Amino acid sequence: MQAIQSLNSALRPENCELAIMVIANACRDESTAQLQRYRALQQKAGTIALQYREEPRPGKSHALNLALKKVTDGYICFVDDDHRVDSHYLTAIAEVIREHPDCPFFCGRIIPDWTGEEPPWVHISGQYRIYPLPVPHFELGTEAMVLDESHSIPGGGNLIVNTTLFKQIGGFNTELGPKGHNLLGSEDSDFVLRALSAKQELRYAPSITQYHWVDVERLQLRYLLQKSFQRTRSITLTRHPKHGQPPRYLWRKLFEYSTQGLLCFSQTKVRFYMMRVASTLGEIAGHWGHTR
Repeated sequence: MQAIQSLNSALRPENCELAIMVIANACRDESTAQLQRYRALQQKAGTIALQYREEPRPGKSHALNLALKKVTDGYICFVDDDHRVDSHYLTAIAEVIREHPDCPFFCGRIIPDWTGEEPPWVHISGQYRIYPLPVPHFELGTEAMVLDESHSIPGGGNLIVNTTLFKQIGGFNTELGPKGHNLLGSEDSDFVLRALSAKQELRYAPSITQYHWVDVERLQLRYLLQKSFQRTRSITLTRHPKHGQPPRYLWRKLFEYSTQGLLCFSQTKVRFYMMRVASTLGEIAGHWGHTR
């Protein structure tokens, strides 16, 4: 509901029809009840019109694909449920679409919504910074640009896609993406890479900004190790769909990271090497083709 509230608080572009579509994915909490209350009051409150659908099959990709069946024209602007949008989010989208009416695909910035309650080590930069990042952060500078496969791949939380593109290249891979508490990802990377392979134009627009909620309770080493393993495994599955034996250099990396982690006494370095070990194991599992 905080994500929806941020959309209603954002400035609204003129001459633009807006609607919110929420997919409740195998929800067992009060989500649908809150959505029903919103719909009952939306006309009186003057909020953006909302529709919702329930997808009983667990899995973000199942939820996304259901949304694609229900939204068949215009642009779909993806907002994760743990994001809030910038006050100029909607007007920035309308502006870039008007500037580039023939471009089917845009992405913006995703910035951690830091509160100051997070532990200091999450801000460590340089050689021993934690990667994958403990909180998603996608930012390629202040200049707009056209992206290709040589650039960092944007996350799915801030994509703006013309529905015609889905009709050309399909939806999201249901073998990828989170399923309940499973931290598998890369359903978004898979989609972006397929679009680029199909020679579709992807524009980065830094004016389109969302902020990712920082869950301090998740900034624990055990959770981050699981996330590092799963996310690296999923991106490897995406980039190497023909599974086989992992390259030998991965085994060398695993040995080196393990040895260096055991022989250092700095907490910062130990944390870094443990994350590298988890990531390398995920890469090895991805080459083997495991998706569960």
